[in-house]
Amino acid sequence: MPWRAAPRAALSSPLTLIIAAVTALLACFLGTAAILQASAAGGAAVAYQSGLACPDYYGPVFSKDNVPVAVAPQVADSVRRHAPAHGFGTPVTSRYTPYLFGTEFNGDPNYKVTIAHRDQGVPGHLELADGSVGAGLLLGTVVAKAEGIKTGVTPSINGTPLPPVTGLYRDLADPAPRWWCSQQRNAVVSRLANDPLDSVMFAPDGKTFDDAVRASGIPAIATLHMSFYEAPPKTVSEAEDLLERSKALIADVKADLGSHGLGDAIIGSEPFERSVAISNQAESNVLISILPLAAISILVGCAGIGTVALQWYQRRHPQLRLLSARGSAPGALGSLAVAELGLTIVVGGAAGAVLARLLLGVYGPPGELDDGALLQGSLAAAAILLVSLALLAGVIAVRTHREFELGRVRSGRAKGVKLLAIFPWELVTAGVALLGWNRLVDYGKGSRIGNPLPQVDPIALTYPVFVVLTVGLLAARLGWLALHASHRARLWSRPALQMAIRRLASARAPVTGVLVIGTLAVGTLATGIGIARGQEEALHTKSAIFVGAETRVDTESVIGTGKVQLPPQLGGNTTIVGELTGTGSVVLVVDPRTFRHAATLGPLDGAEVDRLLGQLSSSGTGVPAIRVGNDPAQKPTLGAGLADARTIGETPMFPIIGTKAGYVISRESLSPAQLRVVPKWSVLSSAPLTQVTEALTTVGVATAVNRVTRESALDALPFYLVSWTFSFMALLGAVLGAVAVLSLLVAVEVRRRQNALAGALVLRMGMRPRALLASHLMELGTLSGLAVVIGVACGISVAGLSVPRFDPATFLAPRSALPNPTPFALTVLAVGVLVVALAGWIAMRSVRTARTAELIRA
Repeated sequence: MPWRAAPRAALSSPLTLIIAAVTALLACFLGTAAILQASAAGGAAVAYQSGLACPDYYGPVFSKDNVPVAVAPQVADSVRRHAPAHGFGTPVTSRYTPYLFGTEFNGDPNYKVTIAHRDQGVPGHLELADGSVGAGLLLGTVVAKAEGIKTGVTPSINGTPLPPVTGLYRDLADPAPRWWCSQQRNAVVSRLANDPLDSVMFAPDGKTFDDAVRASGIPAIATLHMSFYEAPPKTVSEAEDLLERSKALIADVKADLGSHGLGDAIIGSEPFERSVAISNQAESNVLISILPLAAISILVGCAGIGTVALQWYQRRHPQLRLLSARGSAPGALGSLAVAELGLTIVVGGAAGAVLARLLLGVYGPPGELDDGALLQGSLAAAAILLVSLALLAGVIAVRTHREFELGRVRSGRAKGVKLLAIFPWELVTAGVALLGWNRLVDYGKGSRIGNPLPQVDPIALTYPVFVVLTVGLLAARLGWLALHASHRARLWSRPALQMAIRRLASARAPVTGVLVIGTLAVGTLATGIGIARGQEEALHTKSAIFVGAETRVDTESVIGTGKVQLPPQLGGNTTIVGELTGTGSVVLVVDPRTFRHAATLGPLDGAEVDRLLGQLSSSGTGVPAIRVGNDPAQKPTLGAGLADARTIGETPMFPIIGTKAGYVISRESLSPAQLRVVPKWSVLSSAPLTQVTEALTTVGVATAVNRVTRESALDALPFYLVSWTFSFMALLGAVLGAVAVLSLLVAVEVRRRQNALAGALVLRMGMRPRALLASHLMELGTLSGLAVVIGVACGISVAGLSVPRFDPATFLAPRSALPNPTPFALTVLAVGVLVVALAGWIAMRSVRTARTAELIRA
């Protein structure tokens, strides 16, 4: 029976098997990739939010101020008892006394200290500078060195001795190390805001702290804080589970304390709850965004299966006619196609699902997959395979029914093709594209009003795809009309060109199909890559211009005026800038000699900035200045008693100033008195923030709370979401490109016998093989060349228009812009040349291996 021999019969056409397997692979790959992409986006969002939160804020936090001394042990005991039942370990408890005014050291009662104890803090997370950890207190080195306090001294409060000072620890830097992140308010002394005699004295154990509290006679602890150092969640489901367990623990502790009349003794909170909500929203946003794209990709894959079915029908036509004549029903003939190609399709689809998982790190966000994501992806791949097999059988069944049972396949096919050709599909896609553009105008508005994530509109996100599709359909319609009129061409003086035109005209439907898919592939790939990379570069350049360097720290004016020099450890990678406002322009005071060593210029040309900085010392009337911005009403007034600006050059933007109207002047242009008038001075450095603040502390310079780094300056998650979404569009373009290549090869394979017969005859008639190869290359090169040129031009244009619209931080300069498209265009062109060469080789191979007599006899 043919059905039993079908798997072996499939081997007679290896190319058909390969095409069927690859088509199923691509469809299942994209269906699975869509689910994995969204899940990985959620995991990446969780990881990003975990990096922003303090390491002990993933779980529950119990905290309250002014807790009575007698109540604090009961609260701590309740939390410790209930934590294991909810999967939490031992909590880390922190306790701080109020400021103890009048604390006496060496007979001087003018000190103000806080006594603190934090589990695991001593000695594990405090650096001991002198002495040892014993049954006493640890004093910070800032106060100890400034006041000459040695280890062994016994402080007192109101005449009552406190535990002795057994060691000196290095004061925690501002900002605090990550382990101390949640204790910044209590454990770190801000030297700019507080008296230099302030200090935090740490007790190495709970007993020493209790002894100090009893000696001080305070009735309540200023702050009681309990938290858990849990491993950061890696997926949304892990984060949600951690949140649910946190809520349950808080409820149990509240009920326990309430039963003892202490219901308000402590306040439980879940600081990571907002991060979980944002991560959940990020996963949903990406999934909703790529669903329309995934649907398009699956439909294209199904169309590929339909093409394979038609090709198989043409190749098996004699056998199908014979079986139908012997009484086989259309359904049975459809099952014959499934028996012959089904295993190949299933293997290809399974390989696509596996490949989607293995390559997730290449195309997807850098996040862990949620539990169940693999199962959902596998179910999606299985559904696609079932639809593919049903489509394969259905196409064959319908064709055999219409031709062998109704005998009207030609008229029906002609009417269907005519209807499809006449229907204005491009108007439909253009309408959807216009709707998407209108929605795109408001994209990202949510970020500007405080929402950390862009408000997703799937229609807006599909705008680029439908623009490219509209252009592809227009090109296909024009190509269809041109091929319809190509019989008027008389170019027999150039037989290779004439034959190429006739071959294209004889296969108008496959040609237009390949043109549409190829244009859509190249255009979608260009759009996806352009928008994704545009947002990544926008994040990089916006943070560079906003911060001005890797680190920016506002500091005291003694640094700007030169009264205190920068510490040597910051030499070579740090500069000082001042800022003046109030005249309508931002005036930036820089040191031209060191500015370029530390500043980040973003999209600005470094050589041009160097040239402008070098001219700030030029002589003439007024203060030499670089004019920033494009405001025609900008006045040369600098303020603060300075002479008017004398513009020596212009730039559209500058670090810190951005694109606002402003001037950049040199410190050397100002006198010492004028330098003292500058109200704000900052240190720009390429060194890490902690290194900068610690170095400034060593020379006695305090830093303000206005500290910013490029990593923390902007919320990067909205930029990442746009990039992750359009990276899937780029993936879709790559897959559609593979489908286009397969379609081209299928078209060549379907015409194998015709090409072989025509080629063999023209070679016998005297045409050279080189001319015949040139004819095939003209045919295939025209088709692929049009797809590449139209797709690249359309994709780059659409990406250029869309990138600024998808900018989630339009209030910061510079606006998102399209990256350099030249490398992409050259890469696509090279791939197109290789594909044309391969298809031409296949076409010529069928001619060289053909036997003319057998072709004519067949």
